[in-house]
Amino acid sequence: MNIRAITLILISVCLLSVTGCAINPASGTPDFVFMSEQDELELGKELHEKIIASTPIYQDEKLAAYIDDIGQKLVKNSHRPDLKYTFTIIDSPDINAFALPGGYIYVNRGLLSYLDSEAQLAAVMAHEIGHVTARHSVKQDAARKGSSVVTVLSVLTTGSSVIGDVTDLWGTAAVMGYGRDMELEADSLGAEYLYNTNYNPKAMIEVIGVLKDQEKFSRRMARETGKQVATYHGVFATHPRNDERLQEVVGKAGDLSKDKAGSDNRDQYREATEGLLYGINYNPKTAKTAENNTYSHSKLGFSIDFPKGWESENQRQQILSKAPDGHARMSIQVDLLRQPVAPDVYIREVLGIPFLQQSEPFTQFGLVGHTGIQPAGDKHQYPTRIAVIYQGRRIYIIRGEVSGPATATEAATEENAPPQKTDDEQFVASIHSFRPSRTARRVAGKSKSLHYVKANERTTFKRLAEHVELGKYAEAQLRLLNGYYPRGEPQVGEWIKIVR
Repeated sequence: MNIRAITLILISVCLLSVTGCAINPASGTPDFVFMSEQDELELGKELHEKIIASTPIYQDEKLAAYIDDIGQKLVKNSHRPDLKYTFTIIDSPDINAFALPGGYIYVNRGLLSYLDSEAQLAAVMAHEIGHVTARHSVKQDAARKGSSVVTVLSVLTTGSSVIGDVTDLWGTAAVMGYGRDMELEADSLGAEYLYNTNYNPKAMIEVIGVLKDQEKFSRRMARETGKQVATYHGVFATHPRNDERLQEVVGKAGDLSKDKAGSDNRDQYREATEGLLYGINYNPKTAKTAENNTYSHSKLGFSIDFPKGWESENQRQQILSKAPDGHARMSIQVDLLRQPVAPDVYIREVLGIPFLQQSEPFTQFGLVGHTGIQPAGDKHQYPTRIAVIYQGRRIYIIRGEVSGPATATEAATEENAPPQKTDDEQFVASIHSFRPSRTARRVAGKSKSLHYVKANERTTFKRLAEHVELGKYAEAQLRLLNGYYPRGEPQVGEWIKIVR
């Protein structure tokens, strides 16, 4: 056996030792994956925390409870009922919904406006639950990593980086292909979960119809305004076989709905969405932040989570937060970026700190920064945590300082109490919570909301459009809201959505 053959065998053995094969809970077939379920859960939790920290959440407890109740009923009839699922309404007018690993499901407020029944909402949620139960994010992760491994093998066994480039393209194409397949599988699983939860599986097709109408209107808007078409992630609007995809879903749901029709719960949905905000939210209610001790600066446009229990104040030249016993403090100062230098260079040349221990760059929430520990010296009896974060032309200098040992809290001295974070761990956690705040981007305006009225003999969408402030496309928007796009008129006695 020659050296080349031996090398190939050794590489193959190594490859097998680092890959994983697990049974997919939804399909029952083996999956080639690199991520354990525990890793999946931890990743989902981490991503969810970042979304909650950086994305506005719609503050309506009754609607949130309504959506959670629907979601939990669907979960019980899914392939992974033992996961802890979290359902969240994003305060955005965009029409979208998505899922993260480990059971985190998100529905945009904007999508809720255009649905017409609880069954349609359940269809959206069941589709996203299908992504979770089939571990689609994990499979995509495996596809990305697998393509990288194949690239390495190709270079090692052929000596050609050109082959590596080809396999990179193969890996990208495979992931893009998986996108369509995974959406189809999520639709199939979603229809099954709808059926098992006593919803009408045909709601899946109705939702796709709603999304296709939105796609048509978006294309019309794009032609007239020159803006890019915005579509829901699951529609694959640019795919030339969009109609074929719809037929596949229709066939699957049709098979499931032979024995029982299921319920739509239109009245319940109407009651739950009466008064729902429509379009831009000009006066967002902010979530309670006392637990995380969040400090937000509306003019500068940032938020940061200081350690729990610390008191914060906005002084003339800095923002200061102190520990209850006064032994530790954090400060934030602001400077302007006058020359294009990296954050670590700014620390050395502008702040005059030539050396940092544990020096490292970082990126978070679209921002770049650098942090490290300034050793103790003449001016500082104890080491100081330093961080510099760039936000546009603004530079934020964050310092974490101590003046002595911490006083043990009552909770910390209790038996079996969890270990307390060190001062530096708290400093680092606060630094990495620094994020842009949307409050700085608010503009003057009056928020609109969704309401229901019954149609009479004189009701037409053209007449309704004359009494709503929706601009040039008011009639088209009302038709989209009520499922009559691009033509048709409401029936006498039918509940119709209006905006005021």
